[in-house]
Amino acid sequence: MKLINLNQAVYNALKFFSQNKPPRLDLSRIDFPLVVGSGNAYNTGLILFSKKKALFADESTFKDTIKKYQPLIKKKVIKEAVIISASGEKDSVWEIELAKKNHLQATLITCSPQSSAAKIALKTIAFRKIAEPYTYNVSTYLGMILSLTKEKPEAILNFLKRVKLPRNFRNYKNYSFVLPDKYIEICSMLDIKGRELFGPHIQVRAYSEGHSRHAKFVHQDKNELVIGLGVKNKYFGDPKHRYDISLPKTADFGLLLTLGYSIIGHIQECKPAYFQTNIAKFCSSYGPKAYGSNKPFDVIVPGN
Repeated sequence: MKLINLNQAVYNALKFFSQNKPPRLDLSRIDFPLVVGSGNAYNTGLILFSKKKALFADESTFKDTIKKYQPLIKKKVIKEAVIISASGEKDSVWEIELAKKNHLQATLITCSPQSSAAKIALKTIAFRKIAEPYTYNVSTYLGMILSLTKEKPEAILNFLKRVKLPRNFRNYKNYSFVLPDKYIEICSMLDIKGRELFGPHIQVRAYSEGHSRHAKFVHQDKNELVIGLGVKNKYFGDPKHRYDISLPKTADFGLLLTLGYSIIGHIQECKPAYFQTNIAKFCSSYGPKAYGSNKPFDVIVPGN
């Protein structure tokens, strides 16, 4: 598989889910869980449990969170942990082991039902995914989000194809997004994707309207395009270098995520191939070594 840009991965995922509807995600039986995930799995957890009482942790805070809430765990106020991991490997394995050690029922939400984590979880909720370049994780988390929001993938895809970007889009050095407050979790997902794909080369950042007001745009620069996704941006960025995209009334987390990812993919198209140049070395060398392993990661993560 060619190392496609992120926008093509978005289109592929939406086409896949148009023909293969994600299963309905029923979280009604889960009450006050400790939700754990790494990177955008963490942000996906925030979205999935946004209307339920829950505690959240990631790979850096999970151990301390377990210690902090021991009194509630011992009293059975917190009885289960939900670990979200597309691969079901890496940190999710020790996270499930730690949850079980602390007598928490461990549920894994994953796209890899045969993974190491799935083998030790009490329950596994499995989703479909398609082959994608390492770190993209478009279909993985999008399937989980669509299972909650019930958005129609074909409608999202049709909307994305109608979105027009400024004629001078490729000329900017940096790009920022401003989103409605209710989609704040998407901001972190766009931030992470920008850092993964561009590192120190291009700045891609995203803020909710509320966060944007807190001095995030002190520096107005003609080299930065500030894109409002579903907002009318009157204040942030150079007034001559703002661009707003209106959203349909049916918009929800799935559309906001894919729209942001699609635009980041268009940035990839018009800039040097930073990700394509460096990802193979990362996957074969220092990426897995950071986990204490010499087994290389897949540059193209297979689907199921």
